[in-house]
Amino acid sequence: MFLERIENPGLAQFSYIVGSEGVFAVVDPRRDCQVYLDIVRSQGGRITHIFETHRNEDFVVGSRELAEITGAGIYHGEELDFAYGLPAREGDEFHLGQVRLKVLKTPGHTPESISLVIHDLSTGDAPIGVFTGDALFIGGSGRTDFYPGQEEEMAGQLYDSIFSRLLTLGDQTVVYPAHGAGSACGEGLAERKFSTLGYERLCNPDLQAQSREAFIQAKQGEEHSYPPYFSRMEKYNLDGPPAIVPFNSLQPMGAEDFGQAMQEGMLALDVRSPEAYCGAFIPGSLSVPLDMLPRYAGWFVPLDQEVGLIAESHRDLDSAWEYLLRLGFDRVRGWLEGGLHEWSVQGKRYEHAPVVFAGELQKRLSSGEDFTILDVRTRKEFHKAHLPGAQHIFLGELPQRMQEIGPGRPVTAFCGSGKRAVIAVSLLRQHGIREVENCLGSIQACSRSLCEIVSS
Repeated sequence: MFLERIENPGLAQFSYIVGSEGVFAVVDPRRDCQVYLDIVRSQGGRITHIFETHRNEDFVVGSRELAEITGAGIYHGEELDFAYGLPAREGDEFHLGQVRLKVLKTPGHTPESISLVIHDLSTGDAPIGVFTGDALFIGGSGRTDFYPGQEEEMAGQLYDSIFSRLLTLGDQTVVYPAHGAGSACGEGLAERKFSTLGYERLCNPDLQAQSREAFIQAKQGEEHSYPPYFSRMEKYNLDGPPAIVPFNSLQPMGAEDFGQAMQEGMLALDVRSPEAYCGAFIPGSLSVPLDMLPRYAGWFVPLDQEVGLIAESHRDLDSAWEYLLRLGFDRVRGWLEGGLHEWSVQGKRYEHAPVVFAGELQKRLSSGEDFTILDVRTRKEFHKAHLPGAQHIFLGELPQRMQEIGPGRPVTAFCGSGKRAVIAVSLLRQHGIREVENCLGSIQACSRSLCEIVSS
């Protein structure tokens, strides 16, 4: 038996390839699917089946691209009317050499969610593992708020799926979820990427509920964000996404062409570090540091707007394109060749944003200086630890809540380390708020005895 997990960086999304005797299946593939072909080639086999545990909301699934290349069949839950593939029904079995996958209906996160129970027939008939999709995570369980007005019903379905179905497979069963820590599809997930049903039964906070009612109440008390691009992902993953735009179709753009394209409506997306962006940036550009791109591009980059990239290296350009591709952003026009250096030597206007040391921030607070500390972290992060008097607006909600920022006062953007704060800086500048700075280090720096920190 062969099984390998493939991680989608930034989104904390996991896909899997499993099989034996040269016959393999892929579970929840990402859109750029070459990685699966490379793995199968190294094993001397072929991909015959592709499974989707549910209609994913946070990335474009790569089933159709992979099926077109391999001829594999696509299977997903029967409760939604997918425009492609075949329904996988309760009890259906699929054989991959000595591996048997058995379909288990596990609704709750979504109504069509399925899990795939793994049997290694070469060693016995007991389940050896289970692909749980977004039903059960390591250290948590799937969110149940995607269907307004049905939150209680979905939470009840998820309880039944976990306690009456998954946990009955046996404590020995290894858990293979579709997401890990940092995913927008769960809350408080463990950093570990391995577990068993037995361990989750004992230690998973969501599985300690004393009753079905208590579980439902706890799920309804969770707070989750819903980036605007989720609705487009749901449509793509129900109807099938458009064909991938290859990277070699992107064009290097000189400063003149880049500036002209911006005037015609292209969004300049700067994926450099906060330190680089604050040092010099193109007016009107949006800063989203590279490792923040998978989590936050969907909040601020319209899917139907052309994008031009600003990066520090070609390697970063490759990564940015891959991240955007997986999120369904296909209108990437090109990149600024030579970066900000080329922009500046061509005499193009650039600006900079001040930065402030956490220790200096504390001095200002102690002296009673009049300014706004804008904390853009999540509500949970803010309530756990923040600076006295800070104003909290979650980063994803910032464009719609600009009017809440008091006029005429300098603004210090603040977050966990300065990476989300630099996104806020660029958004504030786009909205005409010019007296804004970034607290590099933010709460992480402040927690090193540099600032007074309170909780609420």
